Amino acid sequence: MTRAIFTLALGVALAAAPGWAQDSNSTQQQMAERFEAPPEGWQVPRTEWGDPDLRGMWPLDYLSATPRVRPGNFGTRAFMTDEEYERAFSRAEADMERYEEEEQANMMAMGHWNERQLPLKQTSLIVEPANGQYPPLTELGRQYAANEKTSWNTYVFEDMDDFGIMDRCLTRGLPGAMLPAVYNMGIRVAQSPGLVAITIEMIHETRMVYLDGREAPPPEVQFDLGYSVGHWEGDTLVIETTNFRPGRSAGPAPNSDQMRMTERLTLKNPDQVHYEAWIEDPLVMEGAYKVDFPWQRDEDYEIFEYACHEGNVQIRGYITATSPRFADERAAAWRARGEEPESGVPVR
Repeated sequence: MTRAIFTLALGVALAAAPGWAQDSNSTQQQMAERFEAPPEGWQVPRTEWGDPDLRGMWPLDYLSATPRVRPGNFGTRAFMTDEEYERAFSRAEADMERYEEEEQANMMAMGHWNERQLPLKQTSLIVEPANGQYPPLTELGRQYAANEKTSWNTYVFEDMDDFGIMDRCLTRGLPGAMLPAVYNMGIRVAQSPGLVAITIEMIHETRMVYLDGREAPPPEVQFDLGYSVGHWEGDTLVIETTNFRPGRSAGPAPNSDQMRMTERLTLKNPDQVHYEAWIEDPLVMEGAYKVDFPWQRDEDYEIFEYACHEGNVQIRGYITATSPRFADERAAAWRARGEEPESGVPVR
């Protein structure tokens, strides 16, 4: 790719990437330069009742090529050099071409499943601690992580406890629901007086953020996505979320009921929000961590039904296909097709 085409594609993909030659600039300056300068005379728009207007579609698919946790080779560097970024950009372009390659081959594989985009120059979504990593786990956190079961680390399934929250299509939890995934990354914000609703495409969840001055319920009242209350600090929406149901986080380990998440959403120009979130869980992690990245408006993005697995039959299928309790049934089914179970599971 020529430098001219590269620069044009970068501008379209990122809307507000750091300047092209800023190796000498401070991290603070580069963080600020992720956002386009607003038009001259622009003011934060207001709703009919006077709150800053965050309404719209803010899909996170354009962040899919930026890792949540910083690769170790970057150390404490929050941004790539120009040369590093050009290589990362080229790799991302090659990944995006897989979709067309599969289409030409009349096949559907990961190029269709993954909604790939171009990377930010930012080396990770986690910006604190300075190394871009999760804080160390406590002893209890290590126990939670070691005992967590999902379809990614389990091979024989006996009951529902052998499946994770995503396997069962229950929730992505927080902060996972507010971070990019591999597909279905739509986020839509709606507002009414005293309330902000954040609809998340994956697992079809909606967060209700109450701005009417209420307090969170007693700690024994728990929710998959916690309980969110908010307030405005100038033009910034501040959200405090507590009352989490244990085991619903997609972080370094399943969360405890002591997890707390503080978010700040600030409209920086007509089409970008500065999203910041601090996550702490003193029972699980030795310290807090922060994610920090731009939201990019895309009103052409559409949220579709997230069916997950129709009729919840997939969970039953895992159990009947692997549990020793169903070995005789599996053998009988193979023999009914003229195949011996000793030959293994037929591949079709």
